[in-house]
Amino acid sequence: CIPAGMELFPAIDEQQWEFIKKIIDDCDYYLLIIGGKYGTIAEDGLSYTEKEFDYAVSKGLKVVVLVHEDPESLPSKKTESSPEAKEKLIKFIKKAETGRLRKTWSSVKELPGLVSMSMTKTIKIHPAIGWVRSDKKSNESDLR
Repeated sequence: CIPAGMELFPAIDEQQWEFIKKIIDDCDYYLLIIGGKYGTIAEDGLSYTEKEFDYAVSKGLKVVVLVHEDPESLPSKKTESSPEAKEKLIKFIKKAETGRLRKTWSSVKELPGLVSMSMTKTIKIHPAIGWVRSDKKSNESDLR
């Protein structure tokens, strides 16, 4: 697994949403970890995280959802302060949970184990092409 979170993106002369879509296009799975923030809002009023989620779903990626079990218990700097943003977060969580299993977390220390377990199970149940696209190679020696 090769992570592709925004914190790993380069400084590049390209429109943010177009770059994000290119990254998602190269992915086989989408891991969504929701804490107490809705996220940076794009021009259309949705957070980039929600836009990513919607795009990943539209591309048919398998989505793994990990949601904080009690966002209100998080320190105030890690939660939304406005009622509007809190409502958007609640709606987004409901959307992300609909039609799929999800796991909850309460401590950052739990996340590595939950990510590992969830991704391993997802990959086993729903194997994907992988980083080097085997469907694009033309002969057996290239595949090796």
